[in-house]
Amino acid sequence: MPSCPSCESTNVVKNGFIHNGNQNHKCKTCGRQFVEAPKQKLISQVTQDLIDKLLLEKIPLAGIARVCDVSETWLQDYVNCKYESIPRQVKVSSKKKGRLTLQCDEMWSFVGDKGNKQWIWLALDVETREIVGVHVGDRSEQGARALWASLPGIYRQCAVAYTDFWSAYALVFPDKRHKAVGKETGKTSYIERFNCTMRQRVSRLVRKTLSFSKKLENHIGAIWLFVHHDNASLLV
Repeated sequence: MPSCPSCESTNVVKNGFIHNGNQNHKCKTCGRQFVEAPKQKLISQVTQDLIDKLLLEKIPLAGIARVCDVSETWLQDYVNCKYESIPRQVKVSSKKKGRLTLQCDEMWSFVGDKGNKQWIWLALDVETREIVGVHVGDRSEQGARALWASLPGIYRQCAVAYTDFWSAYALVFPDKRHKAVGKETGKTSYIERFNCTMRQRVSRLVRKTLSFSKKLENHIGAIWLFVHHDNASLLV
């Protein structure tokens, strides 16, 4: 029986197996768990680049771990760090002053359980199809105000925003910059299409899913990751 790497005690017992099938041990003296001759697996940059691409598809983390042959624990830590580093501000192409047109909508999602609703507020530039405003929060006046604040200044000055008839928009958006319309007009069709794309590409947004977010920060990070990716793809 091996000795404990912490206290060197030989009062050691077998304690199951780790994720790669190697025997795990536990020291009954100090409680340390360990494996004999551990081999640290270095995740290549190629694998990390593949994981970055898979995070933009409708694949749960457990599925990505299986495809890329990494542990779920390592992958969760990697994802936590990645989502934490995602900028929470839109990057859009420069615009000249003049008439701009936006389509805005709010999309339901949840974190942890369906009682913890998190509404995704989005604003889309009709001409360029860029997402130019993002906020995740409740569906109140405060949420609409946060969406308005997230817009680059030129949109707050020059854009006309088409929305549905949700009352929060009228409370925040200036009258001259806001038009409430029904779906039959087609004036919000682009943002509604984007919402469908988000639900199909981001697994945690699918309505019936076991891949829902359990951590708000990661939920927001996944949304921002997809928004940045989609905006960047428009410039190619």
